[in-house]
Amino acid sequence: MRFLSVLLFAFVTTLVSGQSKNPNIVLIMADDLGYGDVGYLNPDAKTQTPHINALAKAGMSFTNAHSPSAVCTPTRYALLTGRYSWRSRMKQGVLHGYSAPLIEPDRETIASMLKKEGYETACVGKWHLGLDWQAKDANAKVDKGGVYPDGSNVDFDKSTPGPELAGFDYSFIIPASLDMEPYCFVRNGQVLGLPMQPYVGEPDLTEGRHINRFHRGGVIAQNFTIEKTLPAFVDEAEGFIRNNKDKPFFLYFPLNSPHTPWVPVAPFKGSSKVGLYGDFVAQTDDAVGRIVALLDSLSLTENTLIIFTSDNGAYWRQPEIDQFDHRANGEWRGMKADIYEGGHREPFFVKWPGQIKPGSQTDQTLCLTDVFASVADIVNGTLSKNTAEDSFNFWPVWAGKSNKAVRQSIIHQSGDGMLALREGDWKYVEALGSGGFTEPKRVYVQPGQPGGQLYNLSSDPGETKDLADKNSGKAKELAKRLLHIKNQGHSR
Repeated sequence: MRFLSVLLFAFVTTLVSGQSKNPNIVLIMADDLGYGDVGYLNPDAKTQTPHINALAKAGMSFTNAHSPSAVCTPTRYALLTGRYSWRSRMKQGVLHGYSAPLIEPDRETIASMLKKEGYETACVGKWHLGLDWQAKDANAKVDKGGVYPDGSNVDFDKSTPGPELAGFDYSFIIPASLDMEPYCFVRNGQVLGLPMQPYVGEPDLTEGRHINRFHRGGVIAQNFTIEKTLPAFVDEAEGFIRNNKDKPFFLYFPLNSPHTPWVPVAPFKGSSKVGLYGDFVAQTDDAVGRIVALLDSLSLTENTLIIFTSDNGAYWRQPEIDQFDHRANGEWRGMKADIYEGGHREPFFVKWPGQIKPGSQTDQTLCLTDVFASVADIVNGTLSKNTAEDSFNFWPVWAGKSNKAVRQSIIHQSGDGMLALREGDWKYVEALGSGGFTEPKRVYVQPGQPGGQLYNLSSDPGETKDLADKNSGKAKELAKRLLHIKNQGHSR
């Protein structure tokens, strides 16, 4: 009897120990949600985010977290691989709906690493990292070129893997943004709702009019409804959690919202003071709340690490700021695609009851590439020399075990590929202009004029005073440092 008691005690101890070391992991990434959209970070926000606020209060919040790029595809690549996207074939811009996979076949991802550690892995949401589309005519390319090619040579009946090639056991996705064809769900590499039908889309008809419902024409699957995309993702994510509640799981949940088209459904439509955008933010917040509530109801909360963030800043121009008196990107300069802070400074919260102190906050500089190394430490995974080259381990910070600065520097990227180096209070931008949507996008360098920009974010968080001319020594030092990190092939 005593022997059985000892065995039972050992089993329970191992089980509890295993739970604390190997939590379920839910990684939620909003699409185009700005730093200033989250009430926990911006008390003046006109958008309502009670569920995201509650998540932040229950864990640790970062006030100095950054996406590696100010647009979506590069950020998604960097998040999953722990490697800056400009080290890949993608030097600027984003993929379209018919692009080939961006993640290299032999590259480790968070999903493939966790799979080796016994996790069931799933991607539910907006993929936008390319799919292995098969051609009808093998002698012609699926991608015929152009900014947004059509799918006339795509065989939608054939298997079209994407997430499966990057370590995911299960996937339910849309190929790219919800404003790009093809408009369809793809489950485990199979396009749903065939055959595809011609689709007109909804263009932006008036110069200067906000593209709140804009989406391009192309093809659409039968029964695919633009407005029902986000609800379908939430239902699918909930189903994955329920089906895997008895084993360790990793859910990568990249939402399609509040990216355009802004298509809130009842009861969110008309619920905010920030028009359709604010309504869609409210629906995004509700999606987060539903996942948290489900984890609670299944008694999974205590052993689940939740990470919440966004892929880049909001597309929110001055006319919208003036109309709604809301700063979607907070007080930071610029917006989505820009090299300025508004383009890449993100909300970032981590919650794990009993492991991460509720209400804790840090101003440490973090990049979304750092999720990989941090999660690897939690599950005792290993990182080889050629894995997650730009990822730093923040787990000791999340767990409150260290206040030591983890990163010495971080590299930012604009939509058109402009790079910037942040080191301490200093930020050096390698060219002139925003590199994104804010005009001027690029500025021609005049004779005798500095070729880059330099800001001190401690004294000038709004990036209003370019010091490149007055402090050319610091600008040259950081330019040299930026080149060194680029050339050496890794940051850590």
